[in-house]
Formats: sequence, C-alpha cells, structure tokens
Amino acid sequence: MSLSQTQTIPTDALAEQLAPLRAELDGIDDALLALLIRRAALAERVGQLKTGVAIRAGREAAILRRLHATPHTPLPDAAIVRVWREIFAASTSQQGPFSISVCEPDAAGAMAACAREHFGALTPLHSYHTPAQAIADVGTGAASAAILPLPNDAPGPMGAWWVSLLAREAPRVFVVARLPFWAPRPAGTPLAPALVVAPTEPDPSGADRTLVALELDGALSRARLAASFAAAGLAPHDMIVREQGGIAFALIELNGFVAATDARLAALAGLPRAPTVLGAYAIPEETP
Repeated sequence: MSLSQTQTIPTDALAEQLAPLRAELDGIDDALLALLIRRAALAERVGQLKTGVAIRAGREAAILRRLHATPHTPLPDAAIVRVWREIFAASTSQQGPFSISVCEPDAAGAMAACAREHFGALTPLHSYHTPAQAIADVGTGAASAAILPLPNDAPGPMGAWWVSLLAREAPRVFVVARLPFWAPRPAGTPLAPALVVAPTEPDPSGADRTLVALELDGALSRARLAASFAAAGLAPHDMIVREQGGIAFALIELNGFVAATDARLAALAGLPRAPTVLGAYAIPEETP
C-alpha cells in the first residue's frame, strides 16, 4: 500500500480506543504515587533510626543491580537507573539536610553534570576549582559529600587529593562511591569518572573495590608492595605511587570489600607502615 493509500482511523474511533488505555495509565500513575508515598514514609522511619550522613552508596548499588536483573523490557536500563536515582535522592533529603560539593576542573561542567545525575537534579550543589576546597566542605559539615576526580600519578594536586585523607584525623572522610555507576553511557550523558567522599564509612554492595594507602620508604618498589598484599590474600587491582613533599605515598586498589579490621591487613609483611583504608566503592555496572 502506498502512502497515498494509507488508511487512517477516524477521530471518533481513535478516541474510543485511546480512552480505556489512558484510563489505565491514569490508574497506574495513581498506584505509583501511592507506592512512592509509602516508600517515603518508610524512608522517614529509617532516618529516625539512623545517625550521621544518610549515604548508603553500597545499598543503592545493590538495589540497582537487583532491579536490573529483573526483566523490564521495554524499559531501557538507563531509564531504570535515572528513575531510581531520583527516588534515592528524595529519600536521602528526607533524612536531613543534604548537599554536595564538586571539584570542577572542566569548564564544560562535566563533573557537576555527573553529580546531578547521581545525587538528583534538585540537590544543592557547590562547585570549586580544587579538591581541597570540596573536601574541606565535607570536613566542616557544609556539604554531605564531595565529588572528586579519579586519583592519578600526574604532577599536581588534582589527582593527589587522596594523600590528604591518609593524614587526616577526626573528622574522617571516606571514599564511598565511584561515578558514573552505570555504563555504557547514552549519547549526550555526562562522562566524568569520579570518586565520592563522605564523612561516613562505606557499606558493601556485594561487588566492590577497596582503596588503601600508606607512606613508603624510598627503597620499597611497586613489585614488592604488590607482592606483600598478594601474599596476605589481598588482590591488588591497580596501584598509584607518587612523591609529594619529598615523601612517597602509595594508593592500592584492592578487589573486594576490605574493612579496616580485616585480619589480612594485619598480616601484611615487609611494609614500613600499616596501610590506612580510605574507603570502598561499588564496581560500576557494564551492560551490553
């Protein structure tokens, strides 16, 4: 049939077919709102039982993985993540004032966009040019969390902010998440790999990596350091060694969730000093 021969449904007949479908959609919207109100009431009760910053990044990651494992065609993965990230943001804000500080080295605002995607479009956000400023907000309570560039071994402070966490005493600040959590990224969405730090210890998600750091003696090589961790049953995934102020520091990324009380840390041998657990994050999900 050619385009000129295509038959159209008369307006009255189309309205008659659409009416029950729209009524069913309205009923679903009402049911969704009722469930969201019920969820909000439960979140409020949880907040009354908890103290401190209401960030449970590991639990949120576990929830998203569970939802992804549930058949949800024709809804795309990105839509599920986007909806639930806003639900998480609403629940978090119910449990007390919540804001984030971002180290934004990119003039295009990629870090802030990534933060908005993860923590919700309406969450208060402050942008800074340096990691130290964003971390300071967390330390003073001016922000609930900070979003920082991934550590690296390039010269300069932008990728070395983790050294300050190693030396920091009270209040402690921990790595609790890695952004973005979901990949691959749809076209046009923010792509700014980052870590989230907060004044609360991370919680396990079931598939995690842990960051530990320590001060080194100059004679200790990367190979010896990796071998020491491997011998204790701690599998290094990645490692950064850098010098700052004439002192060498190492950041070791370990597979699995490793608590500060883990006996394997105490079993490390041949190290000049005991490592400090800086935090952990849920491994980002990769979908085909």
